[in-house]
Amino acid sequence: MKKSYRILGVIALFLLGIVSCKTDFLNTEPMTEVPQQVVWSDAGLAEAFILEMYNGIGQGGFEEEMQSSMTDESMFTHPGRGINTITESRSNPADQGMIKRTYLWDSLYMRIRATNIALKNLATPQFENTNNLVERLKGEAHFLRAYYYQQLLRFYGAVPLINRPYELGEADYTVPRNTYEECVNFIVADCDTAINLLNGLTASTGRATNVAAMALKARVLVYAASDLHDIPTASAKSPTIAGYSNKEYLGYVSGNRMERWQKAKDAAKAVVDQSAFAYKMDLTGPVSPEEGTENYMVLSLGGGSRAVAGDGGREILLGRFFVDLKDEAGNWLGRNNGPNGYHNWAGNTPIQNLVDDYEMIDGSRFSWDNPVHKAAPYQNRDPRMYATILHDGSDWKPRTDDVKGRDPNNQIQTGQYQVTNASGQVVTQYGLDTRNSPIEDWNGTHTGYYFRKFTDPDPAVVDQNTRQFIPWPVLKYTEAVLNYVEACIELGEDGEARNWLNKIRFRAGMPAVTESGDALRQRYRNERRVELAYEEHRFFDARRWMIAPTTLGNKIRIIRIFGTLKNGKQVRVYKYDPENYNYTYTPSELDPGIENRQWLDKMYFISIHRDEMNRNAKLVQNPGY
Repeated sequence: MKKSYRILGVIALFLLGIVSCKTDFLNTEPMTEVPQQVVWSDAGLAEAFILEMYNGIGQGGFEEEMQSSMTDESMFTHPGRGINTITESRSNPADQGMIKRTYLWDSLYMRIRATNIALKNLATPQFENTNNLVERLKGEAHFLRAYYYQQLLRFYGAVPLINRPYELGEADYTVPRNTYEECVNFIVADCDTAINLLNGLTASTGRATNVAAMALKARVLVYAASDLHDIPTASAKSPTIAGYSNKEYLGYVSGNRMERWQKAKDAAKAVVDQSAFAYKMDLTGPVSPEEGTENYMVLSLGGGSRAVAGDGGREILLGRFFVDLKDEAGNWLGRNNGPNGYHNWAGNTPIQNLVDDYEMIDGSRFSWDNPVHKAAPYQNRDPRMYATILHDGSDWKPRTDDVKGRDPNNQIQTGQYQVTNASGQVVTQYGLDTRNSPIEDWNGTHTGYYFRKFTDPDPAVVDQNTRQFIPWPVLKYTEAVLNYVEACIELGEDGEARNWLNKIRFRAGMPAVTESGDALRQRYRNERRVELAYEEHRFFDARRWMIAPTTLGNKIRIIRIFGTLKNGKQVRVYKYDPENYNYTYTPSELDPGIENRQWLDKMYFISIHRDEMNRNAKLVQNPGY
């Protein structure tokens, strides 16, 4: 006992010594946090705060459930993810359906709060402004606030505009929705501020520049001038919108629409004039089909693959880039979407609706009523199709060791084929990449197609267990060119529109368009559809053009393929080969029990969640909900 007391006495004296040396012993700062006053008095920590705000971009469009599967570009193979809630128009305030993190209301407002905190503290910086660091950080904060508000605006319509950080103890945290016009003006003003602050400043990869801010401004103004957001036009096309009493949340209730298109054109032209970012936009005629496919691969891979040239990355004005540090969804795009015959998951698969919209190589429309087209639907098509979609017979990567004996030719197999068995009998087998495959059939495509765009074609990248590093294009030069073309068409400047539209087509190996008026508008819309496939534009384009009832509302179409051995031919190991086979291609609708798409006009805007309505009684829901 005496020994124990002596020990306790020593400990007490030791603790008293510590307290006497450090009088604030009980006021230590949290080890996992940095006090706000320290952050904004240190240049490195302030920059780290800004860099963290980019995480609101997430994986860009490379989530496992891609937004393309909520459009007429693809379908999601695996049930129970809430995608059908959107595509079947069952979304409601209690169950919105699948919403990617980059469009979630609360996530975006969390990022907007961070931008407001940054701008408040950067107004009177407490650190040395070396190399215009303050201007750069403020410019990025204005850009990111504009970007996140743009995500909210194009998804939900008008939202409450918050331009300061709220503090604890304020009397009222509820805020009504601003008008759509006010939201556009706010975003454009933030873009203009970012353009001025970032002008002349260099940026590391993945950070905003003045040109990225210019491109974002152009996108917002093109949307603002579109049918859905011109209330007289939208009301004439939609009884749901016509009957809504708060139309100012959805678009412009008055004003000169042509002036809005002129602003959109001017903003887009400012980006188009930055020709250093253009990739092969100076051609006077179409390249060969082979070069057209290669060009599109170079562009879509954005410098992230060793298998093709890297200079297509110049078009990325702002990208989301991936590093091998954690389980980033963007690293696993090939595994998430690749063929089951390669042990991949076939998550988002192209649908026939999109495949049919790729033109023939001569610029004519593909048609199943044309017997030549129907007999060989994958021949002589727009070269971009081959760089975007894996179809039956497409050459692809080497099969894995356990499968290569079944397919030494490394071709996609999504049909049924006759083969000759060991007894000399003709039998029918399913392709390795079907839902009746001997390889992970549950991961097979329902549609007969697989995703190729954004997938690294390097044979060394085995999608099931090797990460890839293809960047996501948040903003890119070609989108700005297309925005410029659209504004020119709407202003009646068809010659200028054709000039720039054909620059894109020539790069892809496609002939010039010659149409005018509405015919040119329709060619442009299809061109935008295939050029920007899977880049999260179709979801919004079909809505703002108000063509969703006849596009997004269409049933999913798929393909059935059968290969019949020609007389006298024997094949033991299947290979796509028209010398040995006669092929039949039969398009049909997907079983509605899997996904039964329909369109209701309430889906022009996604509902605000009921929880947000309960938190903020000043919010007003969109029409139809």
